[in-house]
Amino acid sequence: MQILEYIEVEAKEQIGFITLNRPEARNALDEKMLDEIEHAYVRLEKDTNIRIIVFQGAGGRAFAAGADIKALAAKTPLDGLISPIQPLFNLIEQSTKVTIAIIDGYALGGGCELAMACDIRIATDHAKLGLPELNLGLLPGAGGTQRLARLVGKGRALDLILTGRILSGEEACNIGLASYFCTREDLKETLEMVTKSILTKGPIAVHLAKQSVHNGYDLDLKSAQWIERLSLSLLLGTEDKTEGTQAFIEKRPAHFTNK
Repeated sequence: MQILEYIEVEAKEQIGFITLNRPEARNALDEKMLDEIEHAYVRLEKDTNIRIIVFQGAGGRAFAAGADIKALAAKTPLDGLISPIQPLFNLIEQSTKVTIAIIDGYALGGGCELAMACDIRIATDHAKLGLPELNLGLLPGAGGTQRLARLVGKGRALDLILTGRILSGEEACNIGLASYFCTREDLKETLEMVTKSILTKGPIAVHLAKQSVHNGYDLDLKSAQWIERLSLSLLLGTEDKTEGTQAFIEKRPAHFTNK
């Protein structure tokens, strides 16, 4: 098993936690950390007991404060083409699990892009989000130009990217970049509220709902609706559908078995 230096991985019942643990560098994303994130993610993705993966940062100052600038300064054009960061974030976006980013501190550059690759983002009153790459003569290259526009709209995305403006957690939530906003003191309660709600849902339905949204988003409406219809058709043949509908009729909690 790979020894992890910059990442901590923990499983609590049906939730896996990936903690970026390089606080002295504000959890900056260098190649070693990216490799460890991928290792930890794949481990949790393969765990059939895990239904939710939570990404968070250690140290109380940052989720991830972007790339390692010293390492970035030495990069060549070829490095940009073979960089693992964009494929890794695509992998996380397509996870069969629900992914949640806890943003308590700085989420800049690649850190913001990692958060955007997650399904849900919880930002605290200490959160600072932004894509300041143009200050370095670069641009967001880990999916940032595309995901930000899809989350907040083309006009707002252009404003944030071109100005490099940093948003508070509340501002991010108001424009749709963050899904939830809470105080640091209420973070645990907010996370529990979100995860408990998800864990009461049918596991197969959660997975297919995610895939319908992600895979249908860039298609024309009729093609996307076919993905939706086929997903619904599959769900109609599951034991979980039978249990869910029967539980509703009997006014009791459903006990899903992922079948």
